[in-house]
Amino acid sequence: MTTYDDRASLTDLTTTADRVRRSVESVIEGKPEVVRLSLTVLLAEGHLLIEDVPGVGKTMLAKALARSIDCSVRRIQFTPDLLPSDVTGVSIFDQQQREFEFKPGAIFAQIVIGDEINRASPKTQSALLESMEERQVTIDGHSYELPNPFMVVATQNPVEMEGTYPLPEAQRDRFMARVSIGYPSAAAELQMLDVHGGVSPLDDLQPVAHAHDIVKLIEAVRAVHVAESVRRYAVDLVSATRSHPDLRLGASPRATLHLLRAAKASAALSGRDYALPDDLQALAVQVLAHRLLPTAQAQLNRRTAEQVVLDIVQRTAVPTTGTADGSYVGGGQDRPPLYGQQPGVRRL
Repeated sequence: MTTYDDRASLTDLTTTADRVRRSVESVIEGKPEVVRLSLTVLLAEGHLLIEDVPGVGKTMLAKALARSIDCSVRRIQFTPDLLPSDVTGVSIFDQQQREFEFKPGAIFAQIVIGDEINRASPKTQSALLESMEERQVTIDGHSYELPNPFMVVATQNPVEMEGTYPLPEAQRDRFMARVSIGYPSAAAELQMLDVHGGVSPLDDLQPVAHAHDIVKLIEAVRAVHVAESVRRYAVDLVSATRSHPDLRLGASPRATLHLLRAAKASAALSGRDYALPDDLQALAVQVLAHRLLPTAQAQLNRRTAEQVVLDIVQRTAVPTTGTADGSYVGGGQDRPPLYGQQPGVRRL
């Protein structure tokens, strides 16, 4: 049982997270919002899917996050000939001992980098399902616990589809958030040429936090308060995806849980011990969009899942009356929105 004294304070959390953030940003130029989301997912005990075109730094982001924390790291290059046992491990018969010995696979690490995850066969992709949800691996009837903290950072290329296997809905649903890095600005790209032109910045990257520090920060995030009306707001956002006319598959109850956990982590990173509706709004697209399937008509109308989520955020009533302890009284559509914003407008 973790006691209060074992948990990190919010000051410790923001200080440690700021060190990790600066370390990652020394490699990933001009993308502070992407780095913050990566930290949010880590502290919320989730997994991150990085989806973007080649050459924008997907694997670099995953490696920079892993090297900034003093913990075990394994990288898996997903290919069509990769076997499930290469990921989970295999039992080998020991001739001397006359018994089977378990040889752990690459999944037995605290941060696992899955590069080009959609290039592996569906059979190999499914080897990650149990580990990502239950944080254990079952081989030959025996279950093996995975280390803590545990995070899968997977990358995939959405434009080059030859020889790839799209992730099924069950696999995408296990990722807490999906992020696209995007192209850098001209200034950031120019700075990248100066910094990365000679040597890789990863070579000089040193850990700025330990694994046990991250465990304490995760415990602090768990203690963040979420008022009843804010929880209802999270349920309203997710429930709206299940009845939206442009979607044939809405978000699951797991998505509601992931959205709430991510909001608590975001609040902690902002130095608050309570979550706000703003935290849910700011994370709704990243947490929900990759789980949704638009209808055929919506695809013909070029309506993306991200646009649908933004529409839902705009239309869902926001709790409007707040108190100092972070509790809220839910408001209707006719009441003024929180912070004097329009309902659902994201505050950056």
